[in-house]
Amino acid sequence: MDHALDALPDDVAALRAELALARSERVAAEEALRIKSASHSTLAAEHAVAQAKAAEDMAIIAHQKLVIEKLQRQIHGQRSERSARLTDQLEMTFEELEATATEAELLAEMAVSKATHVAGFTRSRPHTRLNFPEHLPRERVVVPGPTVCDCCGSDRLRKLSEDVTKTLESIPRRWKVIETVREKFSCRDCEKISQAPSPFHTIPRGWAGPSLIAMILFEKFGQHQPLNRQIERYALEGVPISLSTVADLVGASCLALVPLIRLVEAHTFKGERLHGDDTTVPVLAEGKTITGRIWGYVKDDKPFGGTSPPSAMFYYSRDRGGEHPQAHLIKFKGLFQADAYSGYGEIYKPGRSPGPILEAACWAHARRPFFIMADVEQNARRKAEGKKPSVLSPIAMEMVRRIDALFEIERGINGKSPEERLAVRQTLSKPIIDDLEPWMQDQKAKLPNGHDLRKALNYMLSRWHAFTLFLTDGRVCLSNNAAERASRGIALGRRNWTFCGSDRGGQRAAAMYSLIVTAKMNKIDPQVWLADVLARIAGHPAHRLDELLPWNWHPLTQSKTEAA
Repeated sequence: MDHALDALPDDVAALRAELALARSERVAAEEALRIKSASHSTLAAEHAVAQAKAAEDMAIIAHQKLVIEKLQRQIHGQRSERSARLTDQLEMTFEELEATATEAELLAEMAVSKATHVAGFTRSRPHTRLNFPEHLPRERVVVPGPTVCDCCGSDRLRKLSEDVTKTLESIPRRWKVIETVREKFSCRDCEKISQAPSPFHTIPRGWAGPSLIAMILFEKFGQHQPLNRQIERYALEGVPISLSTVADLVGASCLALVPLIRLVEAHTFKGERLHGDDTTVPVLAEGKTITGRIWGYVKDDKPFGGTSPPSAMFYYSRDRGGEHPQAHLIKFKGLFQADAYSGYGEIYKPGRSPGPILEAACWAHARRPFFIMADVEQNARRKAEGKKPSVLSPIAMEMVRRIDALFEIERGINGKSPEERLAVRQTLSKPIIDDLEPWMQDQKAKLPNGHDLRKALNYMLSRWHAFTLFLTDGRVCLSNNAAERASRGIALGRRNWTFCGSDRGGQRAAAMYSLIVTAKMNKIDPQVWLADVLARIAGHPAHRLDELLPWNWHPLTQSKTEAA
C-alpha cells in the first residue's frame, strides 16, 4: 500500500491529470457495459418479435384453412362424418395457434419495453373489439371523481365529460355489460383536467370480466369443453363471440397466471414426499396425431398427519423419455412414490445432487395383475353373458387376500403421525411381509418362465426394497393413488377434446391443470377462485402473490370485511 502511494506524483497538476484520466476510463467502461447490455436487450427483443410474427403467421394460416373447409362444406354439402371431424380438428388447431400468437405478442411487448431501438409488434386482428348485443343489460359502475384539483388543490371543479370502459361479464347463466365510467373534471381556477385513473384490466386490451374468463378457462381445462363447443352455447344464449376472440383470451389469461403457477411449482417440490404418474395425451402433428405425455407430481401430506397444504404440478412432453422426469425432479429430494417406469432409474442413484430420492413402490399397482386372475365376480359375469370364463388362480387369490390385509391395516392409521403409523406397521404389517416374501419365492419357483403370475411375482421381488420401505418410514403410503386421482380428469377429458392442437397447447393445458387440481385438493371451487384471482392479480403486489394461492386465499369481499 505504501509503495503505491510513493509512486504517485507530488504536484497537484499531475494528480489532477491522473484523476481525470481515471475518470475518463471509468466512464468509457460504464458506457461499454451499457452498450453491451442494450445490445443484449435488443437481440432478445428482436427474437421475441420474430417469434410473435411467426406465431401470428401460423394462426392466420390455420384460420384460412378453417375458412376454406367451411366454405367447401357450404358449397358441396357435408360429404361424410370424416369431413365434420376434420372441421373440428381445424377449429381446435386454430384455437391453440391463436392463443399461442397472443401469448407471443405479449411476450414481445415485454421484451421491446426493455430495448431502445426495436420497433414494437402488434398483431392485426380481424375483430379488435366486440360489438356487445344491445339486448344485454347495462350496469353503470361510476368511479368517484376527484374532489380537488390535482394541480393547485382548488375544490372549484366542473364536469367536462366521461370515459366509459365496457366489459362483458358473466354472472352464472346471466349476461351483462358493465360500463365503468370515469368522470372528467376541470379546475375553474387553473383549467387543469382531473380524472380517476383507469382501472386495472385482467389482461391487456381486456374486454372480458374475470368471472367470464374464469368460466371459459374452467370449462376448457377443468370440464374439458373445447372452445368451439363453448361458443356454440354462448351463441344460443344470445351472445355470439368468435373463436379467435375467445382463443386470444385464453392465451393472454394463461400468461397472466404464470407467476401463480411458479409458486405452486416451488411449493410442490419442497415436499417431503411426492407421488408421480404420467398419462398419455394425443397431440395433433403433421397429418397425424402423436402420443404425448402429461406428467403429474402430487404433494399430499394428509395421510401421515402433515400440515403442509396439498398441491399438484403437471408438465407436458412430446414423448416418454426419462430425461423429462429427471428435469422435473432436479431440485427435489425425499420420498418418491411411483410405478416402476425405467425412466425414473437415474433419480434413485446414490450420490445424487441436491440429495437422495428414495423409491417407494405402489402396492395397488402390483395388486392389479393378481386381481385380474382372481376376479370371481368378473368370471361370473362372463359366464352369464355366454363368454368363456377366465382361469382363476389360487395363487393369485391368496396374493390378493394378503395384500388386502395390508391395506386394511393402513385404513386404521390413515392421517396419524409417522411415528404412530410406523409403530402399528411394525406390530401388524411386518409379520405379514416377513411371511409373504418366502411364500412368493416358493410360488415363483413352481411356475414356468413366461407365465403371467411369474412375471407379476418377479415384478415385486425385484423391487422388494421399494415395496417394503413403508416398514421403516411412516410417511410412505402403500399406494400411488393420489397421483392417479389427480390425473383422472385428463383421462376422462380425452374423450371430449380428442387431442391437443399443438405442443404449446399441451404445455398450456398442463399449467392450467396444475392450478385447477391444486384448488380442488384444497377444497376450493376452481372457477370461483380463478375469477377472484383474475380480478386482483393485475394490481396485486408481486411480493404478496402467495396470498392468492388456494390454501391462503380469501375472497376479495371477505378480505375487505376483515380489513375493516
